[in-house]
Amino acid sequence: MRLRTILIGVAILLASFLGATLGMQFLSGGAPSVAPPALVEVPPLKAMSRTSVVITPTAIALSAIRDALDASAPRNLTGKRDNPISQLLSNADIGWTVGRGPLAITGRADSMAVSAQLNGTLHVTGQIASQVGNIGGALGGILNENLGRGLQNLTGKTLDQRADFAGNVTILSRPTLASNWRLEPNLTAQVAVSDGALSIAGIKLGIANEVKPMLERQVNEQVAAVAARLRADPFLEQAARREWGRMCRSISLGAAGAGLPDLWLEVRPRRAFAGQPRIDGTALTLLMGVEAETRVVGGETKPDCPFPARLELAPQTDHGRLAITVPIDVPFTEVNRLLGLQLVGKTFPQDGAGPYEATIRTANVTPSGDRLLIALRVKAREKASWFGLGAEANVNVWGRPALDREQQILRLTDISLDVDSETAFGLLGAAARAAIPYLKDALAEQAVIDLKPFAANARKSIEAAIAEFRTAGAGVRADVSIADLRLADIEFDAKTLRVIAEANGSANVAVSSLSAQ
Repeated sequence: MRLRTILIGVAILLASFLGATLGMQFLSGGAPSVAPPALVEVPPLKAMSRTSVVITPTAIALSAIRDALDASAPRNLTGKRDNPISQLLSNADIGWTVGRGPLAITGRADSMAVSAQLNGTLHVTGQIASQVGNIGGALGGILNENLGRGLQNLTGKTLDQRADFAGNVTILSRPTLASNWRLEPNLTAQVAVSDGALSIAGIKLGIANEVKPMLERQVNEQVAAVAARLRADPFLEQAARREWGRMCRSISLGAAGAGLPDLWLEVRPRRAFAGQPRIDGTALTLLMGVEAETRVVGGETKPDCPFPARLELAPQTDHGRLAITVPIDVPFTEVNRLLGLQLVGKTFPQDGAGPYEATIRTANVTPSGDRLLIALRVKAREKASWFGLGAEANVNVWGRPALDREQQILRLTDISLDVDSETAFGLLGAAARAAIPYLKDALAEQAVIDLKPFAANARKSIEAAIAEFRTAGAGVRADVSIADLRLADIEFDAKTLRVIAEANGSANVAVSSLSAQ
């Protein structure tokens, strides 16, 4: 009987203890609620405007320049010479014709040389003058009597003689760019004629002396005309205006998230610059650069981009460069979803060390001033408890978003519990109080958002936008590519987290034919 009484008493005590424990645990789930802290108003994000730069070296193959010149340069030249021996010939006609061979072009450190072989004929016609006898007699007295008698015998005879000659012409160009969008060719010509002689009634005419001065004058006239035409040719300005117009526009970036409008990247070129032409053994390279204002807008725009009247001259560079700054707008609904994947259901510390642990049930982020407020539902418990005793509370945590540029993730720094949250959490007992350090460490480590997928989407949008610049005309190859895209800065308002991305790449143009240009 006594044993039965004892057993009944123990059972009643155990039942009471269990009931009290379950009651405490139930009551702890309804722990004192914490009013959310007052939020600081966040001004709306402004339309972002950043500076982007595109520097494009355009390498024009020397072979393309050669072919263009070969097609346009005259292949034959003709000229006449005043009669240098009028006392010997009357009605004289001294003329020459010259044909050029294919052009050859070579590049030097500061210039290029265009050269061609020349082959020509000197043609002399006329009538031996009646005074030739006197000339012949005088000459015969000095030289020999046979020459004088020979000249007298030719009086009144018609003369028609030809002599072939060879030579070459070289045109040197040291091209420079001017600020009025024109190219100054700076052309100089050199003519060489092989020595030879044409004998007219025993009197020799030096071919080089007779032909070279006239040929030089005619070549220089042709070169001056070409230089004037190139100097006035607006081809560079026209090409720049065409590309300027293609850049001045807005480019679709797609929607930033569900329920949000499409975003557009507006590109507004505002400055043009160029380096002086560089010449090597294979090409003449013109470096052209554009500085543009880029910003994100909520709809397609038609920007106004006045073409600059003056071209700024800048130092030459060896490589093209593409540096475009773009925004990545992420709605906070997406931020909450990503943060929930990182935090909800996680128990800390994850290694199981220590007598206490905390599990995050829910997590929600709200912007406030320059900080983020993270509202958590947390359960803390003492692991040594037989019945898993613990407590739940709503906890408000402050943190400042910081961009980890190397890892391309968003972290929270300066993490702190709201004062009212910490007090209410502490009222729940030792387990809750002991869980606070674990909670802070967990948030510092786990409250991160991986931004690499957003960066990848931004890169894809930029590559799609510049794809059309790779499609060029016949004889032109454009190589424009994005090498990497890095995250540079963040800003936010009440609805949107904006990450600023910087895309870097290369841009080069190679021209292999000028026939269609």
